[in-house]
Amino acid sequence: MRFALAQINPLIGDLQGNSQKILAACHDANQQGANLLLTPELSLWGYPPKDLLFNQTLLTQQIDILNDISDYLSLNSPELGVLVGIAEAAEDSKLPNLYNSIVLVDNAGWKVISRKQLLPTYDVFDEKRYFRASNSSSILKRKFNGETWKIGITICEDLWVEEKIQGKQLTGPDPLAKLENKGIDLIVNLSASPFSHFKQSLRYQLASKAVNRLHCPLIYINQTGGNDELIFDGGSFVLNKRTELVLKLPNCKEAFTIWDPKSKEIKIFDQSKDKEEQLFEALVMGVHDYAKKCNFNSALIGLSGGIDSALVAVIASAALGANKVKSLLMPSPWSSTGSIVDSENLAKRLGFTTDTIPINNLMKGFDIALKEVLGESPQGVTAENLQSRIRGTLLMAVANQKGHLLLSTGNKSELAVGYCTLYGDMNGGLSVIGDLYKTSVFALCDWLDSNASLICRKEMGLPRTGELIGKKILEKAPSAELRPEQKDIDSLPEYAILDPILKAIIEDKVNPQELINKGHEKKLINKIQKMLKYSEFKRRQAPPLLKVSYQAFGSGWRLPIASG
Repeated sequence: MRFALAQINPLIGDLQGNSQKILAACHDANQQGANLLLTPELSLWGYPPKDLLFNQTLLTQQIDILNDISDYLSLNSPELGVLVGIAEAAEDSKLPNLYNSIVLVDNAGWKVISRKQLLPTYDVFDEKRYFRASNSSSILKRKFNGETWKIGITICEDLWVEEKIQGKQLTGPDPLAKLENKGIDLIVNLSASPFSHFKQSLRYQLASKAVNRLHCPLIYINQTGGNDELIFDGGSFVLNKRTELVLKLPNCKEAFTIWDPKSKEIKIFDQSKDKEEQLFEALVMGVHDYAKKCNFNSALIGLSGGIDSALVAVIASAALGANKVKSLLMPSPWSSTGSIVDSENLAKRLGFTTDTIPINNLMKGFDIALKEVLGESPQGVTAENLQSRIRGTLLMAVANQKGHLLLSTGNKSELAVGYCTLYGDMNGGLSVIGDLYKTSVFALCDWLDSNASLICRKEMGLPRTGELIGKKILEKAPSAELRPEQKDIDSLPEYAILDPILKAIIEDKVNPQELINKGHEKKLINKIQKMLKYSEFKRRQAPPLLKVSYQAFGSGWRLPIASG
């Protein structure tokens, strides 16, 4: 029996367009003699469809499309079966009234063969809002050359049942336990698993455990592509019954291949990559797909001469092409000459254009307009924020007029402690590095300027030699340049101290008192905790950000603004 793996990049809610991707995979599978084609979880909808699942028109359209796929197979691929992820309507009026299901489509029609059992409701997931949980595991029996294959079907989270490996586990059944001692020949997991640090290694560990429990090979097929804040990295794979990796599809790309269990051929479509390269690929795909799926052809960036906007410029250039990236330089009286020159040199290295709008006169205009109301010219933080808001207004005006996607350049450290300005540097349609701490920004930029990135740079269409970020930007002390000689460390701890504390509180959920007990200064921990809390109202109004960690500020961060 030959299996086809289709790692597709769906557009959420575009059932017709997604079905065309599935049909294209059907054509390729038939041409290469496959018997069963596998597609990811909710492949007809894209994941996560969220409240589009309440749209009855789409649910009706889904039935017509499944019939169309069956008709296509009858005419063109009568021996092929296809596993497609759908939203199955329940037969009663109770809520939720859907199942997250897999159907088998072939020349005889289509039928539901599996329903998801473990429905995640943590972090960005909210499946119990839409779906009911099944309480039974499914085995698909498929005949080929007189032999009956028994294939265990699981859907994404149904594989995540090893508390010792993953550190936590959803309450509910163990779908794998129900497949033990059933004599199955293969376990399949159809998934829509977002990217995060070390996620790929965790998937291999869970898959290996499943193989050992069920004594059979495993196929893991994952969605790829960026959908709003989530990045699905693909990386589909096959493990044989000795838990050896015998096939792996590339990360962050659509891909198709055939796996024949009788073949001893090993197919590895991309080699092991370090975490910086995986992160960079994910961010590039996140920007590319967000722009494409939201119908933007170009991007706009405010260049400051600092490391954050430099990194965003590199990511945007790789995602869209340098000819689709535009930038604004908006120097104030406090902007250093070096920052302007560094920005211009960065743009030259990457190959995109810059425009310059000095904001000196605009600052004076605001001073005059506000003096009568305030009784004096704007002072302190008010004056500093005005500079940021002037820049934000200029960027939005250019983005509106020219149809650019404005990319926000703030990092996670700044968002955490409120070192950012509402309606200023927080303006934008997408926050590219809002889930990267400042120290992570430096680490990624160091990698980009090292020889280790050269192959990746070539593949991404970036300059193949020399600096990208540049030594002057890398070695520059972080500064918003909103007042003379300003440095970030004037009001923040050094990022090497701040970031581990933020990660411990935000991602690891460590109690602040534990950090104090481990030797951190109580005054510092309390200060950081207060800054984190009092900045919640800002984060609520921030643009969507690309999620790359286990806990990002976004739909998976649900703290109240007003709280004790």
